[in-house]
Amino acid sequence: MFKKYSDIKKRLYIDVDNKTDNRLAYLTHYLQNNNNGVSKYYKIAANEYLKEIHSKFNIVKEADFQSYLPIKWDIPFPPNPNPKFRFVDLFAGIGGIRLAYQNLGGKCVYTSEWDTYSKKTYEANFGEIPFGDITKISEKEIPDHDILLAGFPCQPFSIAGVSKKNALGKKHGFLDETQGTLFFDIARIIKYKKPSAFMLENVKNLVSHDKGNTFRIITNTLKELGYSIYFKVLDGKYFVPQHRERIIIIGFNQDIFDGKETFQFPILNEKQYAIKDILEFNVDKKYTLTPHLWDYLQAYAQKHRERGNGFGFGMTDLDSISRTLSARYYKDGAEILIPQEGKNPRRLTPRECARLQGFPDSFIIPVSDNQAYRQFGNSVVTPLIQAVGKNIVKALKEIDEPRAT
Repeated sequence: MFKKYSDIKKRLYIDVDNKTDNRLAYLTHYLQNNNNGVSKYYKIAANEYLKEIHSKFNIVKEADFQSYLPIKWDIPFPPNPNPKFRFVDLFAGIGGIRLAYQNLGGKCVYTSEWDTYSKKTYEANFGEIPFGDITKISEKEIPDHDILLAGFPCQPFSIAGVSKKNALGKKHGFLDETQGTLFFDIARIIKYKKPSAFMLENVKNLVSHDKGNTFRIITNTLKELGYSIYFKVLDGKYFVPQHRERIIIIGFNQDIFDGKETFQFPILNEKQYAIKDILEFNVDKKYTLTPHLWDYLQAYAQKHRERGNGFGFGMTDLDSISRTLSARYYKDGAEILIPQEGKNPRRLTPRECARLQGFPDSFIIPVSDNQAYRQFGNSVVTPLIQAVGKNIVKALKEIDEPRAT
């Protein structure tokens, strides 16, 4: 008889807060991988935590996973029961990349994300809690996989991030002592696990950062690891009503493909998207800008117009597309404002932000508005990622079958 995940979650106190550590990651990863070859990576730690929970809360049921399995995954995006390939989801955020590859028939066998609130959203939708800081995780602890996925942090390479660090007199890019080296954590995992392919996502400015030296180091490193490299800047406007350019880097293992993979980036056909199509009805008045904030944004824009700058708020044409949604949207909503007749403009709701990134309405938003704005601003346009992933999976099918489940 199947047990519902929601019931197991309550009984075993599976919840995310600022005290959550990797023990819950081991537990939830084991629950999703108990019947395949991946379970060996999680079973011992998961068993120890299960016994600890039973003892701590005096749970009468025996501390044995057999009493909890099999599981009915009553979550929005359950694991594929018969996956076609395996992937890992690094710097996972709220799972935008995972969602795309699950839609393509893949099974996530490992995920990592350091932010507590993002973990909370991730668990609510996928029933799995990501492991924490990737810099503290050994590549030997990560299961075998066919595709490595990573939307690694963009702050050291983004225009905004570079400007801020310059102003503070701090180093950036590969000289950054904290985030600039995170790419090399991806590299060490690729070097050890040798997946058939990988897909990395970052901001468009990564290509031009430090006069192209940063990107050159990244691509050269990946080539030295034995991969054929493809990269392209793609715009989300072909899938959603948002102008959002991102660099996508693809790699194929030359030991497997011998450089003969037939990959190409998807052909993006121009479509007419309109932001009015993703708007909610009867929006709470709290999303309407206060007179004080609206006056400030208008004055700020006027000041920069007089200086010949283009900085300022973005009043969105409802029949067209929006500017890029950023993680700072929670501050004032300035880059994407929705006009309202007879009222001050308003910011997008969290659900509208989700739609703007291509997330289905079944995606649960269990956090505050401010956290939701950060999360969707840091996420990806999921249908764009899925279009790229479709061609990667197609290339995989042309070689030997991916790792058995």
